[in-house]
Amino acid sequence: MPRASSIARAKVDKRAGKAPSTQAGHFVRDEIEAVRKGKHGVRSAKQAIAIGLSEARRAGIDVPPKKGAGPATSKSAGKDAGKDAGKAAPRRASSESKAKRSRVATEVLKQEGTAGVSHRALSAQAKRAAGSRTAADRSASAKKAAKTKGAAGRSEAARKAARTRAARG
Repeated sequence: MPRASSIARAKVDKRAGKAPSTQAGHFVRDEIEAVRKGKHGVRSAKQAIAIGLSEARRAGIDVPPKKGAGPATSKSAGKDAGKDAGKAAPRRASSESKAKRSRVATEVLKQEGTAGVSHRALSAQAKRAAGSRTAADRSASAKKAAKTKGAAGRSEAARKAARTRAARG
């Protein structure tokens, strides 16, 4: 269940014209925090990210399924992002199989470790993801980020970059 603060921050990002993936980042961060606190575990950083994106879709954020995703993944993402995403589900008679499936999924996740969301694992995942993108992709996303950041944000980012360069000397 996503936190209300994540939904609020995502709405602010949407109004600012930021990308759906940026809006969904709040949900991914919540998921990583949940694993670190021991709520449940994950096998990999990729799984933690997938759970966060799924929650974002259910909260009504328009995150498309990954390009080249299999039919099962695309179908699941489509269900999460359906026309009623982000709205309260209609009350139905409780289904034993749904409750059982949910409980079993949670129990399985609780058996997994928390190493999948370590700083090292997340860094390795980020590097793998960046490595699969073209230079044009990266450039386009940087240009869009600069556009939606605003003058104050760009100035702060430039100061941070200068501090980082100085520290690495």
